[in-house]
Amino acid sequence: MALSFDDAVEMAIALLACWRAGVTAVIPGDLLPATCLRIDGDVDLWLSDATLPVNPDRTRHIDALLDAAPLIPCALGNMGEGVVLNTSGSSGVPKQVVKSWAHLASEIRTLAYHWPAAATASVLGSVSAHHMFGLPFRVLWPLCAGHAIDRAQRHYPEALASASFGHARLIWITTPALLRRLGEHFPWDTLSQRLEAIYTAGGPLPAPVSDDILRHTGKRPIEIYGSTETGTIAFKQGAAAWQALDRAQVGANAAGSLWVSSPWTGEEPVQTADLATFDTHGFQLLGREDRIVKIEEKRVSLRAVELALEQHPFVADVHVGQRNDMPRLVALIGLTRTGLHALRNQGRQAFIQALQHHLASIVEPAAIPRRWRMLTAIPWNAQSKLPRNVFDALSGARPTLPAFGAWTEQESGTWVSSFEVPPDLAQFSGHFPSTPVVPGVVQIGWALAASAQRGMPLAVANMENLKFQRLLRPGDQAELALSWDAPRKKLSFAIRHQGAPCSSGRLIHDEEHAHA
Repeated sequence: MALSFDDAVEMAIALLACWRAGVTAVIPGDLLPATCLRIDGDVDLWLSDATLPVNPDRTRHIDALLDAAPLIPCALGNMGEGVVLNTSGSSGVPKQVVKSWAHLASEIRTLAYHWPAAATASVLGSVSAHHMFGLPFRVLWPLCAGHAIDRAQRHYPEALASASFGHARLIWITTPALLRRLGEHFPWDTLSQRLEAIYTAGGPLPAPVSDDILRHTGKRPIEIYGSTETGTIAFKQGAAAWQALDRAQVGANAAGSLWVSSPWTGEEPVQTADLATFDTHGFQLLGREDRIVKIEEKRVSLRAVELALEQHPFVADVHVGQRNDMPRLVALIGLTRTGLHALRNQGRQAFIQALQHHLASIVEPAAIPRRWRMLTAIPWNAQSKLPRNVFDALSGARPTLPAFGAWTEQESGTWVSSFEVPPDLAQFSGHFPSTPVVPGVVQIGWALAASAQRGMPLAVANMENLKFQRLLRPGDQAELALSWDAPRKKLSFAIRHQGAPCSSGRLIHDEEHAHA
């Protein structure tokens, strides 16, 4: 039986029903058509709360089954195979991992031992229940500990805050990607006294983020380390060493890669691709084997380069990688306010030189990235991963257009979209080197591109009433308004920033040559 639920409570119901009936539960990592097609041939039926890209005759909505007669109560033993989970595929092709019910139960008992429930709390999460962080921490452990489970996945800081207001005691299950975005404007004053704990997994939590949360709440986030294959392995807070969970044994092979053995791995050692060093205090993770690359015959740790860049005040977040079409490194930089200010007022070249100079005293010359891309934020997914196709897109050619948001009709015939001026816009080069400004001709091009995206491509015969009143700079949040005058074949556009006009004009369509 394939299970897919956004609702954490319905996921728990479906899992327990499968366990009680001795049915194997298969949980897809996502609902992309290719993923569902791969799984569909291995299952008898899909049970979900969503519309799936599979034959509707093979799906059942859980609401239609709630009136069924209950099964006779019984103790849940090791009936059936258990759960089949699918890895994210972030380090290769996704694969299936089988977890017996006994393995899951053993892991949940250990989590309850480490973090016993002193009082009932409400567990809210930004992570999916389809993976081996969200499933135990957001669904199974809260269920067994007697905590209340917030049903919806809270993808954004605003959604997490809004949902938290209704609860007196809170536990958050989240990722570094979301915690990075909480910031000073998050309603800490209202929520800090309600927070019992924050658990985070999916990637390293930057020390400044951990420190900020400690300052706001008096509680430091608990970082969780594990994988789909191993389950939960260890935990830590702040700069402390990783501590293995009770009954989990860890070590390293000859190459320095960590292995783990625990009751929830079947007591068999499971080899990871994570490099680690051990001392009397615990262990430190050094990055993945596949994040060690050869550049100019030198071994370079991508994680070491990231850690070095994270020390710079310009850098809020960073991902360093290699493209298939170039041998040297590419750095994606998520900007701090200081970094954005420097980019706006010193220019791209000076910004990059500052980071290169910073790295020169920390890493080998071969490890200094050759290509740089600046972003207001790195678009991590819900598991705090950066999919390969997203990295390839971001590390390619610099953007020439903003990403226009949803269009809304504000008044008859006028459509408005919000957008952000890309910090690393290609047209900033030469306009101007130390003070980047969006050229007026580029703003006209954006209006034409947006019109084409809305299904109305224009061939411009003339322009009239053009006005450029205010500069548009890297990272500015702006609005584009479009209005089409059909009888006169004119497109009016206006770009505004913080309520003030930046540019406007009318573009006259040459219908005669539109299809030439």
